Amino acid sequence: MDKDLIKRINELAKKKKTLGLNAEEQAEQKQLYAVYLAEIREQFDNTLDNVSIKQEDGSVVPFKSAAKKKTKEDNKSE
Repeated sequence: MDKDLIKRINELAKKKKTLGLNAEEQAEQKQLYAVYLAEIREQFDNTLDNVSIKQEDGSVVPFKSAAKKKTKEDNKSE
């Protein structure tokens, strides 16, 4: 994650609390938050790619496939 991005987000957040932001700064802050959240979501998704779940039968499956299976089972029971 880019340290300059975080630094600028923090600068704008501090200014928003103290002086307020003009329209241009508000738009910049919104755009920076979107970039930041996209990076966080990508990191989280990459983490889940490396997580495995041990099933009741002892088999080990990737988390994403186990979650998809669980979601399908939950939808059938509704």
